[in-house]
Amino acid sequence: MKKHLLVLFGSTAIGVCGPAYAARPAATTEPARGKIAPAAPCVAPAGAPGGSAGVAPCIAPSTAGEAGRTDLGTNDIIVTAQKRSERLSDVPVSITAVSGAHLADIGITRPSDLEKIAPGLTYRPSTYGSPVFTIRGIGFYDVAVAVAPTVSVYSDQVPVPYLAMTEGVSFDVERVEVLKGPQGTLFGQNSTGGAINYIPAKPTDTLTSGFDLTYGRFNEVDAQAFVSGPIAGNLNGRLAVRHEYADGWQISQSRPLDRLGRRDFTTGRMILDWEQGPVRLEFNANGWINKSETQAGQFMRYDPQVPASAGGYTDLQAALLAIAPAPKNSRIADWDPGVSLRRDDYFYQFSLRGDVDLSDSIKLTSISAYSRFKQWSPVDTDGVPVPNMRLTIDARIESFSQELRVAGQSGPLRWMIGGNYSHDKTDDREIGNIDASNSGVGPYRYREFTIGNAQKIDAKAVFGSVDYEIVRGLTLQASARYNDQTNRFRGCLYDSGNGDIATVFSFLSNLLRGFTDPVVALKPGACATLGEVGYGTPLVPVPIVEKRLSQDNVSWRAGLNWKPTQDTLLYANVTKGYKAGSFPTVPGLFPTQFDPVTQESVLAVEAGFKVAALNRRLQLNGAGFYYKYNDKQIAGYVATAFGNLPSLVQIPRSSVRGGELTINWRPVEGLTLNGGVTYVDTRIDRSFVTNDPDGTAINVKGASFPGTPKWQMNADIDYHVPLDSTLELTMGGNLSYRSKVQAAFGNLTEFEIPGYALLDLRLGLGARDSRWKVQLWGRNVTNKFYLTNVTDVVDTVVRLTGKPATYGITLSYRY
Repeated sequence: MKKHLLVLFGSTAIGVCGPAYAARPAATTEPARGKIAPAAPCVAPAGAPGGSAGVAPCIAPSTAGEAGRTDLGTNDIIVTAQKRSERLSDVPVSITAVSGAHLADIGITRPSDLEKIAPGLTYRPSTYGSPVFTIRGIGFYDVAVAVAPTVSVYSDQVPVPYLAMTEGVSFDVERVEVLKGPQGTLFGQNSTGGAINYIPAKPTDTLTSGFDLTYGRFNEVDAQAFVSGPIAGNLNGRLAVRHEYADGWQISQSRPLDRLGRRDFTTGRMILDWEQGPVRLEFNANGWINKSETQAGQFMRYDPQVPASAGGYTDLQAALLAIAPAPKNSRIADWDPGVSLRRDDYFYQFSLRGDVDLSDSIKLTSISAYSRFKQWSPVDTDGVPVPNMRLTIDARIESFSQELRVAGQSGPLRWMIGGNYSHDKTDDREIGNIDASNSGVGPYRYREFTIGNAQKIDAKAVFGSVDYEIVRGLTLQASARYNDQTNRFRGCLYDSGNGDIATVFSFLSNLLRGFTDPVVALKPGACATLGEVGYGTPLVPVPIVEKRLSQDNVSWRAGLNWKPTQDTLLYANVTKGYKAGSFPTVPGLFPTQFDPVTQESVLAVEAGFKVAALNRRLQLNGAGFYYKYNDKQIAGYVATAFGNLPSLVQIPRSSVRGGELTINWRPVEGLTLNGGVTYVDTRIDRSFVTNDPDGTAINVKGASFPGTPKWQMNADIDYHVPLDSTLELTMGGNLSYRSKVQAAFGNLTEFEIPGYALLDLRLGLGARDSRWKVQLWGRNVTNKFYLTNVTDVVDTVVRLTGKPATYGITLSYRY
């Protein structure tokens, strides 16, 4: 099927956009889902501010391109950032919109790759692999799986509530939208940093199909295919599947023949669209299975949690002191021999969306979703080939959500009102195998333990928004959302079943009571967290720790935007957003260690512009922002009986200030240049004392947030050269840069992640009607050595590296 190509970027967009959607009244908030309009001119009337004349803007087809390439600027990209279809240039929010085709061209196959094209967004894996996304310095770093993020992810407005679930969300997509700044009024709390909304490719009303086949370094094979078209009557469907395989890319430092890092990932999606008169239904079933191996760390130095002088165990001290630091080679790491680090994860989701036109200007929308996630993820990130610390993440999550909203338009007024309910059940366990300096008390040792964190989370919300065009081109916007959430927690530090933890904690409890002879009072497999213990008082057993956190809030946004011309937008917004509180997943000696951190809030002020020039061949977007951050939740370190261990802490006052600028320029036919730069200055504004990774208490006032680079830049070039009437040559490259950051508070040299730049290149040959294409590609072609995290894993300081240079060839064909 013939496609219209368009390259976009930044607060702009990049990629391939299909033919225009059929125009619908703007007040119905979105175009007819899955329906493709015939090629016909349909640009918004000159001077119409964001489609307020009653017709949703759409993408006009090109009249000049022999290859079917649209010759329009980013003004004409349709996004749904405000839960209605609007031109990207009419939305008074900083957005990066990227088409699925361009994501494939530049090798973005998962959300962690988005920082290549979305300045201000960063990705960092936690110590045990859980993904952490940050936008403009607003992020939440925790090693646990079932924690609420600050950057929420959606699939066509259906929530993907936990970041570990997002592994397959970028598969077979029409586009992705990255919204920067708090988005809580429309997308719910836990989006204080922003929101990422993937739009899956929709069923078509004509039969189409295609496949993409990739072969690359490390025997990478990536095969995907789809079929789309009518099924019966008014029912259309789309089925897409993908399988990724690659050999291990990491090499054992102590056993050079051993490899780790095999990729084995399968995902699929089925979408059914049905339409009858004013009613439209979309059913989406998607899921994935991940049998890949987890990543190992690189050893930097020995750093015992409990030194021998303080009673720490020295079984492995000689072996760890004899290990040489890993070289600056991204492939070198180490892990325990004879141990499988293969994951056994799966995720599936069912959603049903219904849209009913109640009138020509009012639409009712219902979105229901059920998700289930299971993770079994053994991780060995201590960087050494001896059993110092190995952890297995054993997590299960069920999530149900229901949203109901009504939207409409009356003259200059557009409005929306709705409600949302969600219920989540999480069971997040960390199973540890340990032989470290802190693995016991007195004469008693333990080598296995389990940390449990199970929760039931109920959240209710009501929300509304209004847009009022005061005079032609000048619009006032306001929105608000009331959230009420209750978390019910059950957790403990459990004995693994062999009795080791039970014996150790019984001994410790009796010491605290003033007795010297150990009395084993805990059963194997029992909760070992101690209850009310005092000198000379009896032990009060704790069968399990139970706690409750109930909080509510009102997030809101007020903004004013002005369109002096069709291609110019000036805007200013003030937004208040919240992130829910969180219970820690820690080896709690006492119940108080499981106390939650409470909700945090961000007050954001942003002013920006979007301007098209040079006959819409040049698009400039910019914004400046200031955030006031209260009660920031962050991973710190606290002193415990088992050493200086990670724990959630809460910083009373902090702030973020910065700015961004993006450009999309098409100087000549076929050539598109894109660039973006973001500056983010984060700061702790009040005195706050916490431990650094070495266990030293420090006041972090004036410090920057860990993991947040001050500068991020990226650039993309895309050039299409016609060879004859049927063939064209494509060339391109992508350069991304981020400045240095600290991985933890304290400015310790070893915990600095140096700045780096990554260069990707591509060269392709294909049909001008986009029916087929062959592309040669290279990622990180300079083989840059770079780090993604540095952490203190019990007795070792380790670093995680990014992947080395990869290269390959991709064949795409569309029927």
